[in-house]
Order: sequence, then C-alpha cells, then structure tokens
Amino acid sequence: MIPYLFATVMLLIGLYAIVARRNLIKIVIGVAITEYAINLFLILLGYRTKGVPPILGKGMDLKEFASSSVDPLPQALTVTSIVIGLGVMALLVALVLRLYEKYGTLDESEMKRLKG
Repeated sequence: MIPYLFATVMLLIGLYAIVARRNLIKIVIGVAITEYAINLFLILLGYRTKGVPPILGKGMDLKEFASSSVDPLPQALTVTSIVIGLGVMALLVALVLRLYEKYGTLDESEMKRLKG
C-alpha cells in the first residue's frame, strides 16, 4: 500500500508543478516527475510477493508457474514508456531552448505579455 501511496504523491507533485508554476524549466521537471510516477505505478501493477521471473523452465507445472510468476506486460509497457518519455523530454527541452532564444525569459507570463 505504501508504494502506491508514494506513486500517487509523486503524481500529484508532478501535476502541481505542471499547473501551478510559471517557469518553463519547472514545468519540464514536473512532466518528468509525472512520467516517473506513472512508470512506478506500472511496475507496481506487475509486482507479486515471492514472484518468479516469467520464464517457463523444463519440468515446471503450468498452473503452478501461472500462479507464482510475475506479469511481464507492465514491464514491457514501462520500457516502452521510458523510450517515449525520453523523446518527449528531448522535444520539451528543445522547445524551451527555442522559446528562451526568442523571448529571453523562461517565465510564461512574460512571454504572453511580450507577444513576439
């Protein structure tokens, strides 16, 4: 229960940073924290106490294996999410750099005021 609570708190911190902050760097950090919270939640979904790796060996009973193995789908989804998150993060950083070059500030309220 505690890891799920931690993932929820991380998600709320990330959403707060995205919604309430004006600095673009803090917004990008909030997106990263939100992404990490979602990845943690996906890993927690597939966790099983005293679980075995999802590799079927010789002489293993299929019913016993199915009841004790860890679900591999959340692991695959998390790897995919990490790769997509890396691309999104690179795009966000590039966008923030371009905005800083154009406006000379990272404050979004100043950018709205300048209307460049």
